[in-house]
Amino acid sequence: MNSATSATEAATPQPVVFHWYEAEVVAVEAVTAFVKSVRLRCPIAGRQRAGQHIDVRLTAPDGYRASRSYSVASVPDDSESLELLVQGLPEGEVSGWFLETAEVGDLVEVRGPIGGSFSWDGADGGPLLLAGGGSGVVPLLAMLRRRAQVAPDIPAALIYSVRSRAEAIALGELEARDRDEPGFSLFLRTTREGEGRRIDAGLVQAALDRIGAPTKVFLCGANRFVSPAADLLLAAGVPAGIVRTERFGA
Repeated sequence: MNSATSATEAATPQPVVFHWYEAEVVAVEAVTAFVKSVRLRCPIAGRQRAGQHIDVRLTAPDGYRASRSYSVASVPDDSESLELLVQGLPEGEVSGWFLETAEVGDLVEVRGPIGGSFSWDGADGGPLLLAGGGSGVVPLLAMLRRRAQVAPDIPAALIYSVRSRAEAIALGELEARDRDEPGFSLFLRTTREGEGRRIDAGLVQAALDRIGAPTKVFLCGANRFVSPAADLLLAAGVPAGIVRTERFGA
């Protein structure tokens, strides 16, 4: 096979998603004991749709590289920086660096945005039903922030399953939205405190009763959350064709 690249091919620009760009850490703030908000100033800031993710790459002095994907929490019209909500993972090379080492002024590389099917904007309409497990709430949070900006009249509900209130990401913001935004409802379940309840058919039906028949449904989290949640939605009569899922972990 001829591996040479023609002049035409070389001159053809690649889509922005395939390029690695330098990004500067401009803010690092603890959100929970295991999650930090990281702000990155970079050329791709503001190009994403709510719900999309980016790849982040670190390069060690010896040339070793590690990359991971992170959902973007900030809204598309924030063109100065991207906000990531990074959860620390056991032996996580990139997440460990963000949680333990990253400082303002540090440089990383980013590419994206990625994930066109798992994204939403006001023109896509609703009602909007979201369900997230643990850190899977991050892309859904971006959708809710975007909704508040451009389409606050679209009914929306978030089912959020997390081990404890202390581990819930952006819980203060979500509860404020539940209180202050008439068209939004939060359904929180904690699995390891209080009654220790997971989402069930009754909770799914309560969310559907609140918003009416959804036209857009997004589920995000570990497989052990997404698969049962999807089954509950389908059993409740939600059409499979409107459900979008994003999974992580084994």
